[in-house]
Amino acid sequence: MSKKQFFLGMLLASLIGGIVALAGVSFLSQSQNATSFDEKQQASFVNLLSGKDFTVPDGINFVASAEIVTPAVVHVKSKIAYPQSGRMQRDPLQEFFGIPPQGGRGSGPGSRAMPISSGSGVIISSDGYIVTNNHVVDKATEVEISLENNKRFIAKVIGTDPTTDLALLKIEATNLPFVRFGDSDNTRIGEWVLAVGNPFDLTSTVTAGIISAKARNIGILRDVENNLSIESFLQTDAVVNPGNSGGALVNLAGELIGINTAIASQTGTFNGYSFAVPSTLVKKVMDDLMNFGTVQRGLLGVNIQNVSPELADYLEENFPVEQGVYVGGVNENSGGAEAGLKKGDIIISVDGRATNNVANLQEMVARKRPGDKVEVEYIRNGKTHKTTATLKNFSGDTEIVRREIPKTYEYEGVVFEDVSDKVKSQLEIAGGAVISGVNGGKWGRAGARPGFIITSVISESGRTKITDVENLLEVLEANNGEPLVVLGMFQDGTEYYFEVE
Repeated sequence: MSKKQFFLGMLLASLIGGIVALAGVSFLSQSQNATSFDEKQQASFVNLLSGKDFTVPDGINFVASAEIVTPAVVHVKSKIAYPQSGRMQRDPLQEFFGIPPQGGRGSGPGSRAMPISSGSGVIISSDGYIVTNNHVVDKATEVEISLENNKRFIAKVIGTDPTTDLALLKIEATNLPFVRFGDSDNTRIGEWVLAVGNPFDLTSTVTAGIISAKARNIGILRDVENNLSIESFLQTDAVVNPGNSGGALVNLAGELIGINTAIASQTGTFNGYSFAVPSTLVKKVMDDLMNFGTVQRGLLGVNIQNVSPELADYLEENFPVEQGVYVGGVNENSGGAEAGLKKGDIIISVDGRATNNVANLQEMVARKRPGDKVEVEYIRNGKTHKTTATLKNFSGDTEIVRREIPKTYEYEGVVFEDVSDKVKSQLEIAGGAVISGVNGGKWGRAGARPGFIITSVISESGRTKITDVENLLEVLEANNGEPLVVLGMFQDGTEYYFEVE
């Protein structure tokens, strides 16, 4: 007997046993209506399974996949240097006379233990690019990466995308193990997968499960800017807990098919289901952040809802399909409008892939950039039509948007950059210099933290307002290494100071 025949026989026996058990339950509640699994049904089931191969291919198993992936999954610790409750009030008299806020040396964030957010990340290139969740590094002033071999690095945040809850980090290292991208489109419901991460700070933890569903929208990102969240999660029953965020979901070939992001739970711990951003979307977002510094969002320009009986009742009309995406409105001058889409149309596919719900459609469009064309198949008045739409950006054109990388300056182990106009407007300050990196040294020991905005410096010669980085460097050079007091604030307005000796 072959392995396949043996497995088939065992599977069939298990199924029959399960059905007998079910019949027993039915019998206890409805004793007069018990039925058996007849021979015709058995034959039909055997025929259904006869063309399937349930054996694991040689060389591919849980052990091999775990050994491939585990070295490339890292522990991410994000430090937040200022508790929100630590806000200090400005005293106009102190400001006038150049006296630091009350509380003594190091008063404020530097004197308290920094809150730490812990999660996971996946190395996706040998030169140190790492993907994780945005919520793992959100508002972080320092991001520390620990490899499986316990080597540690300070990571730079290359870019973030709240709409997909993804972020791209970079550490300065070479010849790193990394995980190859797989194609999440090819994953099938029922397929075995592994989740690798650091739940509860338990590093390099591997769990197994199956793909339970695809294209799940669970509403966890609904509050992101512009209400343009993209939720089309892979659902799995692999055990995932706090700390797994940003970790790898891989197939048995050790290929990345998703980034673990959320769990469905009323207790905060695993309750049966977890959700991962599919790798096709992850790869596109990472490519955008790496090449442009920001995500290129192509927009169809339509307001959409899932086709459902509830919607049909509300609109008092009968839909020609049970699944699809109803167009509730079309924005003027949008790609959808120019392609001829109208209110009331039902979109059933994009680029030949069925769009059974909003999550499907959003994911398909989110993979594209402004200027890309998509083929849209839709139903209008009971007839099926096709059209080609050119996606546009938020400005209504097809230009690629690039984020300007600020120029940085380094002095005594500290990296500075100018304050952006947006931050100056938010904080109502005329200028300053932002600390974007601290590599130890006396500034690090004094309490300098990334994200802190230096607005003035007090030295033996008096107090000097800081307008930009060049101005700050002039003041520091003129001070010639003598002790000074650095004053300023974090980007939430929390005031802070520290003394550099």
